Amino acid sequence: MYPARLAIKQLTTRLVSRFPKIPHLISLARLNRPIGIYLLLWPTLWALWIAAEGFAGWHLFLVFLVGTVLTRSAGCIINDIADIKFDGQVKRTRDRPLVSGQLTVPEAVMFLGVLVFCALLLVLSTNIFTLGIAVFGAAIAAIYPLMKRYTYMPQVILGIAFSCGIPMAFTATQGSIPQVAWLLVIANLVWTVAYDTEYAMVDRDDDIRLGLKSSAILFADMDKVAIGALQITFLGTLFLVAKIESLTWPFYMGLSLAAGLIIYQRFLLQNRQRDACLSAFLNNHWVGLGIFLGLFGHYLLR
Repeated sequence: MYPARLAIKQLTTRLVSRFPKIPHLISLARLNRPIGIYLLLWPTLWALWIAAEGFAGWHLFLVFLVGTVLTRSAGCIINDIADIKFDGQVKRTRDRPLVSGQLTVPEAVMFLGVLVFCALLLVLSTNIFTLGIAVFGAAIAAIYPLMKRYTYMPQVILGIAFSCGIPMAFTATQGSIPQVAWLLVIANLVWTVAYDTEYAMVDRDDDIRLGLKSSAILFADMDKVAIGALQITFLGTLFLVAKIESLTWPFYMGLSLAAGLIIYQRFLLQNRQRDACLSAFLNNHWVGLGIFLGLFGHYLLR
């Protein structure tokens, strides 16, 4: 083993032996499963690169990068606290720290408070307009876990929460929210509903049994058609963004890559098998990355 890796392993072992709750806190915040961070991060970086017409500088880049990790982690904790009575009855979630007793609710609330405080410090380094959107986004994220009890489209609420980083990127960079920002919000909203419906297909049987609601239950046998329509809308809206912003060939290559990955997801969803639906959901990380690389290339070569 390389000396650096050995040193990291030894340090990790010492930290865990001294603070045994660390692995459970990591699991609670899903830091060991970063797909949610990626899906929140990529649209935020799309907006940041367009708003700044390239790299916005290390300050804003780190604010949005670290802020994404903190807010997504906080959202996972809120979700687990809200769903503590249901998670134990679902195979995919029955081993989560709160359900298994590895952490208590007060410990989760304390960790949540630390994450929210750190996120607040970050956004305070921008401006009041950005702070206002952040507070709105936090409120939406807080109510999202409850929505599956009352509406068949909690994915829309998630889409709104996951889109708040887009106007924040523009207000932090430009001090205003132009038309293109709202087009990005629309694109990200329909994309979120699409990929979270793929995710909901994994738990559809359990959700029906527990009396919970989701878009996968609402769409029923039309789920694949609905997801396809949302994905076409997503790609079409990004094409419109490209026209408005006069984006060049690197972006279209990234958009084409995203379209190819979405076609691949259609094959994965074909038989509605749980593992395949989960793979389709996870594949969206690469969709978001492909679009970001296209934007990065455009502004780099401009």
